[in-house]
Amino acid sequence: MSDPPRDDESDLVERAKRDPRQFGALYDRHFQQIYRFVYSRVREQTAAEDVTSEIFMKALRAMPRYQDTGRPFAAWLYQIAVNAIADRYRTLRPSSPLEDFHDLSIGGPPLEEEAAHRDEIRRIWVLVEALPAQQKTALVLKFQEDMKIEDIAVAMGKTAGAVKLLIHRGVSRLRDEAGTLRPAE
Repeated sequence: MSDPPRDDESDLVERAKRDPRQFGALYDRHFQQIYRFVYSRVREQTAAEDVTSEIFMKALRAMPRYQDTGRPFAAWLYQIAVNAIADRYRTLRPSSPLEDFHDLSIGGPPLEEEAAHRDEIRRIWVLVEALPAQQKTALVLKFQEDMKIEDIAVAMGKTAGAVKLLIHRGVSRLRDEAGTLRPAE
């Protein structure tokens, strides 16, 4: 996750707090990463669009109360996203595993290697999907969204230590279960 320059971001946030019409710049800046995160959790385009819209509407309504705590603005949006997904899909489970979003690159490794690598990643994400919800969310924010531990803690409403423990337990469980992964014949 590439963070925009902090001063520029703070200026946008302050303008949006005073004038809701200024929120569009924040929306444009963060829409893709928030949508990608939501889609990775709900795995259905229409639902992901609905939830992402809901997240930005909640953020827009809450802007006057937003407090800059020194964390990236995106961490606050992820916190809203985690809660919105939990609220909307509390009883539903994603219907398919996470997939990696990388395109096949021309001039990269041979197609067979790329296919084997993609299959391995797919099988690992199947294991991630089977983790308890909190561990899964922490791992997705850390390894897919490339967020810092402190920002994950803000997004999940937990301490940094609790997030580290969730990630540690999730990775340990994945390591234990990785022995069940066998190459596809």
